Amino acid sequence: MTEAKNITKAASIVGSATLLSRILGYIRDAVIAAYFGAGASADVFFIAYRIPNFFRRLVGEGALTVSFIPVFTEELTLGSRERAKRLASRAFTFFTIILAALTIAGILFAPQIVEITAPGFANIPNKLPIAISLTRWMFPFLFFICLVALGMGVLNSLKHFAAPALSPVWFNLSIIGSTIFLIPFFKEAVYALAFGVVFGGVLQFLYQLPYLKRYDMLPRPDFNFKDPAIKKIVFLMLPAALAAGVDQINILIVSRFASHLKEGSISYLYYADRIVELPMGVFVIAVATAVLPSMSEYAVKEDWLGFKESLSFAIRLVTFITVPATVGLIALGGPIVSMLFQRGEFSHEATKGTVYALWFFSVGLVAFGGRRILLSAFYSLKDTLTPVLVGGVAVAANIIFCFLLIGPLQHGGLALATSLSAIINLFLLFFILRKRLGGIGGRKIFASAVKVVISSLLMGAGVYGISILIDWSHGGITMLKLAVLVLAIGFGVTSYLLFARLFKSPEMAFLTGMVMERLVKKKEN
Repeated sequence: MTEAKNITKAASIVGSATLLSRILGYIRDAVIAAYFGAGASADVFFIAYRIPNFFRRLVGEGALTVSFIPVFTEELTLGSRERAKRLASRAFTFFTIILAALTIAGILFAPQIVEITAPGFANIPNKLPIAISLTRWMFPFLFFICLVALGMGVLNSLKHFAAPALSPVWFNLSIIGSTIFLIPFFKEAVYALAFGVVFGGVLQFLYQLPYLKRYDMLPRPDFNFKDPAIKKIVFLMLPAALAAGVDQINILIVSRFASHLKEGSISYLYYADRIVELPMGVFVIAVATAVLPSMSEYAVKEDWLGFKESLSFAIRLVTFITVPATVGLIALGGPIVSMLFQRGEFSHEATKGTVYALWFFSVGLVAFGGRRILLSAFYSLKDTLTPVLVGGVAVAANIIFCFLLIGPLQHGGLALATSLSAIINLFLLFFILRKRLGGIGGRKIFASAVKVVISSLLMGAGVYGISILIDWSHGGITMLKLAVLVLAIGFGVTSYLLFARLFKSPEMAFLTGMVMERLVKKKEN
């Protein structure tokens, strides 16, 4: 099987598992929206949750996983399985100590962290104290979820992708259950959400242990921190944390600005970001997760032709998905938000505010996805410094854009600032990597992108035409609304694939060939 097919197969496994998690994630958000809407309690919870989640993305998936996989893969490829097993135990022991210290520090310094993150809360009675208390409640989530990220690194390096991708299912179930069943047991209803977050982190951690045991990688205490591999992980991790944290730093910057806007602005941005994360989580992260071990292996073997081919293919595959997703989200933003969230405490006004933010976030979807692939390329080359420097430029650009756009566009301006920052980040990373590798198939990527854009625009016109057949201002799910939305999405997917085939998109041809090959094998069996 070619490496492109290996990447596609692995990405499909991750994508399918992540799709289930994302569906439950949207049920989770719909439950939160119904119970808390886009009011003060929702704003406070989203700020408090963002703080430990910021450190989770910074330390966990953002830096720990991407720094651990290349080193662990090197131990597996050039060393032995036993050496890799010892490294896993030492890494778990080392980071258990670090994470415990970080969690305790977060609880102690929660007041200062919240005041920096949401200074506007100080002007509203009770908002700041509740935000601080919720932050303290949820900081232990950081401890468990970062250990989950380390386990994910071990399993992904062994080419086992399903279990790590499925583990967020437990997190979503925990929050859904806590919101529905535990609210009556808390004086402040929002604390039920905080309990669900922490308990969900515990469940995710416990879920991965049997899979680590199956591969004989269940960690045991090992305090030999002088292992050069541990030092290498830490060396790679420190700048990687800053590079991978660009998105999270930008989110905190946006939150800081949004805390000064009208009530609900923070919630609008959260719900819109969650919708944008669907194509990111199901497709982009799936491809990035699948391609990192492959590129790391090519880098270890110094097979630069294979490295560039894998990278170019991953970029084209992500473009093939994110461009039509961008057009679709802009065309169907109103119907999607109305169907997902508009019920209970979530009003039509909240729907309009969320759709407004969604339009501006969608502008950056291609950049969000492409940058994630390029970051994986740098990490597989064990270069974490360049993404840090580029990320610093992107953060500075985001701050400038926030100042310029918040006045005329309100919370929509903050979403647009995030998108523009991501676009700058993408182009800088691309040109640096292109110069370093002597080309990464830029012409092929551009030719593919042109066909994808034309196909997507033609698809978008038809989708929008279907969506305006009915009035979406009234919330809730009706059979008519469901039928029209399913028709619009079905038409969009079908027409896009037909146009892509008509324009002879290479990614469409590849995927079609792969599907046909699988069908032939099934018939033969």
